[in-house]
Amino acid sequence: MLAAMRNAMKIPDLRRKILYTITLLAVYRIGSFVPVPGVDAVGLAQQLGVDGGNIFGFLNLFTGGALERFTIFAQGVSPYITASIVMNLLGIVVPSLEKLSKEGPEGRKVIAKYTRYATVVLAIIQAVGTTMMARTWGVVADGGFFTLSLIALTLTAGTMFTVWLGEMISEKGIGNGISLLIFVNIVAAMPTQYANAIRAVGEGGLHWASLIVYLLITVLVIGAVVMITRGERRVPVQYAKRVVGRRVYGGQSTHIPLKVNQAGVIPVIFASSVLTFPLTLAQFIPAVQGINRWVGYGTFGYNFLYVVLVIFFTYFYTAVTFNPIEVATNMKKNGGYIPGLRPGKPTSDYLDKILSRITLPGAFFLAGIAVLPFVVGAVTRIPSNILSFGGTGILIIVGVALDTMQQIEAHLLMRHYEGFLK
Repeated sequence: MLAAMRNAMKIPDLRRKILYTITLLAVYRIGSFVPVPGVDAVGLAQQLGVDGGNIFGFLNLFTGGALERFTIFAQGVSPYITASIVMNLLGIVVPSLEKLSKEGPEGRKVIAKYTRYATVVLAIIQAVGTTMMARTWGVVADGGFFTLSLIALTLTAGTMFTVWLGEMISEKGIGNGISLLIFVNIVAAMPTQYANAIRAVGEGGLHWASLIVYLLITVLVIGAVVMITRGERRVPVQYAKRVVGRRVYGGQSTHIPLKVNQAGVIPVIFASSVLTFPLTLAQFIPAVQGINRWVGYGTFGYNFLYVVLVIFFTYFYTAVTFNPIEVATNMKKNGGYIPGLRPGKPTSDYLDKILSRITLPGAFFLAGIAVLPFVVGAVTRIPSNILSFGGTGILIIVGVALDTMQQIEAHLLMRHYEGFLK
């Protein structure tokens, strides 16, 4: 692995991408410690109960502690993710957006612009709600209009700057920018959690056996995530020979790799954002706070909706990223066919059937990982304020790490270097 990393730094273009990504991630982490003016962050964190295993503790994990410190990046990228979900869903039912999605890079740029506009609206709504809640709790130094507007504007600007960082990483760096930002946040929170656990063991508040069981489960989950993420069904494809002049083209055998987890970590991120956004707003609106009794964080209703949403978004995102009809059409144009099947509709139906079957275990696996923290908490009896099992966090960390390594490996293999993955 060290040799592969040295080879990566030898390639000027790849080295520039890696250093650019690291620089922007460092800027993001520095911004996570810049406080919002006029707010008592300690008092607000106590009121939110970020250490109590509630919805705000979950959000705090995704922001790398920025919510607890109430910094300019306290809202993270959740408004952007929610806006992306809305735009993807509208792309199915709104003909004009569906047409834009099929127009290639230019159409995607227009959709990205609409997504940013929607992000601004959602970020303002969430920022205003948070600001008004902070004023109600008496943790704002001055309850005047100017101070409240400054707080809301700062939170909104922080969200949009975070989105810009993610887009720049995706465009000029390496890896998926938004996913990498969430990855860095989760990794940054891990040392503090493990330090708290070791301190609790030393003080007698936590038994060594519980910590050992926790670590064993973590290792097993990481192995399972890697196995599912790398698992794929290879569909054989044969290309017919073509004679052009004196040259013979085609005649080779290859395969289409259909992954068990074609959607990666996106379904979990989408599902968590869909659930956390309304639950967060419910904390600010007294009239609907009763919803927490039924679908509050950790309740049966929350876990049930979480599982349903993860499965739904797994199939939804897989359908968005892999179109069997388009693949079958391209194969037919290039003289390719699956042995035993006619090109065209029979091929697309066959690919769709296989994809539906292998996506089902992947979707249930993602759903199981999403609700695993509550099971692990019951088994290990470790209080969430000491050490909470991040099943979703582990999934995101492993998934984003593998995706980034694959992108780096692709650059290495193009230049005849040995990659990370065998």
